[in-house]
Amino acid sequence: MQVKTVVNGQEQSHDVEPRTLLVHYLRDDCDLTGTNIGCDSSSCGACTIHVDGEAVKSCTMFAVQADGTAITTIEGLADDDGTLHPMQQAFHENHALQCGYCTPGMVMAATSLLDEVPNPTEGEVREGLEGNLCRCTGYHNIVQAVLAAAGGGSK
Repeated sequence: MQVKTVVNGQEQSHDVEPRTLLVHYLRDDCDLTGTNIGCDSSSCGACTIHVDGEAVKSCTMFAVQADGTAITTIEGLADDDGTLHPMQQAFHENHALQCGYCTPGMVMAATSLLDEVPNPTEGEVREGLEGNLCRCTGYHNIVQAVLAAAGGGSK
């Protein structure tokens, strides 16, 4: 089936099998490997992206379901000149990563959270990110990064 999307502002059109997961479409057809495959069961959130502005675990959606949508991946957050998105900068400044595997999905989920709750409490950040697992950090610095990006946390 033909799937047409706009990914990170660029039109994409690819012929895919109907059973192709969106995460594989992004990685294999669009050559965007920042979206990680963690579990293929929606448990970890490593594959979180934005579809029409909503956070979606791309391992739970078929590429054909995304036909006609606008998709943003971690590669699409930074400005064209390389300036990091405020959430990416906050993750950097707050040391909110270790191995980095969960980071793209965590950043995408966190930006979506701030779109919905611009000034979250620590509890709201923890609840908002509960669908994204990090096996390294213990979450403290991730929560601090999200609060910093919202303007309410410290470095």
